[in-house]
Amino acid sequence: MGTRWSVRVDAENTVDLAALRLDLARAVEQVDAQMSPWKPDSDLLRLNRAPVGDWVDLPMQTMEVLACALEVHRLSAGAFDPCVGPLVDAWGFGAVRETPDPEAIRMARQPTPHHANGCLELDSRAGRARKHDPVQLDLCGIAKGYAVDRMVSVLQQHGVRHALASLDGELRALGPQASGAPWAVALERPEAGRRAAHGVIELDDVAVATSGDYRRFLQVGDTRLAHTMDPRRRAPVNNAVASVTVLASSCMQADAWATALLVAGPDDGLAMAQRMGLDVLFLLRRAEGLIEVGLGRLGH
Repeated sequence: MGTRWSVRVDAENTVDLAALRLDLARAVEQVDAQMSPWKPDSDLLRLNRAPVGDWVDLPMQTMEVLACALEVHRLSAGAFDPCVGPLVDAWGFGAVRETPDPEAIRMARQPTPHHANGCLELDSRAGRARKHDPVQLDLCGIAKGYAVDRMVSVLQQHGVRHALASLDGELRALGPQASGAPWAVALERPEAGRRAAHGVIELDDVAVATSGDYRRFLQVGDTRLAHTMDPRRRAPVNNAVASVTVLASSCMQADAWATALLVAGPDDGLAMAQRMGLDVLFLLRRAEGLIEVGLGRLGH
């Protein structure tokens, strides 16, 4: 997935750490092999290459992620969209090119006849999917969170009750630390070119994910275009949201909703988070500096 994973384990001496490390690596590699847009033989790219209307057999894990992606797409009124692959590639953030291509951008901006739930049909019982439009799926806004959930499942299978699993900006705590204290993780300050803590979030048996505009972006004059795509405008995100942090029971849900709320923007995003009862923290860029707006457990 182009990044690193790590797990901090607070466990008894009976846990076989060598076997645990191997199983954790296998879990992450399995998600990468199934859902990577960079691996030509991934199940995701098999689905992307398949002719419109043809059923494609998919692993249970990929089906689970696709189902969640379509659900968040529906609940977010299209702010989260797994069908933004052409836009991601056209702007140089995907596997095809490293710089924007004007002609590819023009083609990617052409609307599809259906929204994501109409473009893709899932047959969960048979473990298969088919496209109704020639769409290109991209699961980068949800698959990393799912990989963290898979690591937590492995930890539980090994009898671990206290751990912190992390992949990129997505984390999930399995219980508290053995002492009973929560896991303290830094909320990154949304500044390009440097890493600094904006604050600290305490986790106890909960997942957290952050999406922002400060790690991968294009600078066009005074305008910062984030690597996240806004499917409604069919263009990179360009709003006042520097980052969105979401707490959820699963890291897959936290990951997808952080992406959706970043796309939705400061007004629609806050209204959406409130309507969904989400625990979120928005960092908004204002003339006077960064402004925090939180809801639920991340409210003030």
